[in-house]
Amino acid sequence: MTSLLELFVSVDDFCQFFLPFWEAKQLEDGSKKRLRRGQLSISEIMTIIIYFHQSQYRNFKAYYTEHVCQHLRSEFPNLVSYERFVALMPSAFGPLSAYLKSLYGHCRGISFIDSTALSVCDNHRIHNHKVFAGFADRGKGSMGWFFGFKLHLVVNDCGELLACQITPASTDDRKPVPELCKRLFGKLIADRGYISQALFEQLLETFDLQLITKLRKNMKNRLMPIIDKLLLRKRAIIESVIDQLKNISQIEHTRHRNPINAFINIIAGLIAYCHQPKKPSLNLFSSHLLSA
Repeated sequence: MTSLLELFVSVDDFCQFFLPFWEAKQLEDGSKKRLRRGQLSISEIMTIIIYFHQSQYRNFKAYYTEHVCQHLRSEFPNLVSYERFVALMPSAFGPLSAYLKSLYGHCRGISFIDSTALSVCDNHRIHNHKVFAGFADRGKGSMGWFFGFKLHLVVNDCGELLACQITPASTDDRKPVPELCKRLFGKLIADRGYISQALFEQLLETFDLQLITKLRKNMKNRLMPIIDKLLLRKRAIIESVIDQLKNISQIEHTRHRNPINAFINIIAGLIAYCHQPKKPSLNLFSSHLLSA
């Protein structure tokens, strides 16, 4: 686990490079009229949000009031109240998104893609749910129907994130694939939900990327190289990544009261995962596999 000091140094180094360009753009397009410095810097806000996903707390309010305010006063001498901090969180949305992209790994020729459900409420409360009205949608995953979003992920054979996207739950898994694959090459391993001849041809022609999936029971059998069959057996790596994101980084819960802060929670969880020193890995050498 990354220490608090190491995390802050990484975040602050990024902010010193990114913020001048971002703030200048905000003034230029009129989204902000002036820039005022608050008690807490953007770096401190981002660090506190990300560090929550490395803590043992499951509730952000308890984490902030019982841990940050009680034990991290020396690290953050200008702490504000919990209510004020929640109001400041949306200001970190842009920098957090950019910081996540800076932590993406490198494509090694073998990539894995999958999606997972992010439920925002219990199914019995869908009709009364107001927080994500107009944002979330009903969808069906491997565990049945749910109301919320889908998180689409691409990882390499070392468990490093290569791309991600959040969509309403009703979105077809295949729709975001071309956007997610802009930096990829080699082979893309997916489950049966990504079977599409049109998508296969598009990826091959546009990115020189080969989409590999298992066959459905009603499809004709076809010859498949042994290396592709072995890679399909290794697809569990992305399921392990998703399991860690949900159970360690806590990217999914049903207590959100603000859509922007909900997305911030997901992004911060992905960042916390990127900082994990040990990730699920296949210990493969892509050059050997691609030549097989």
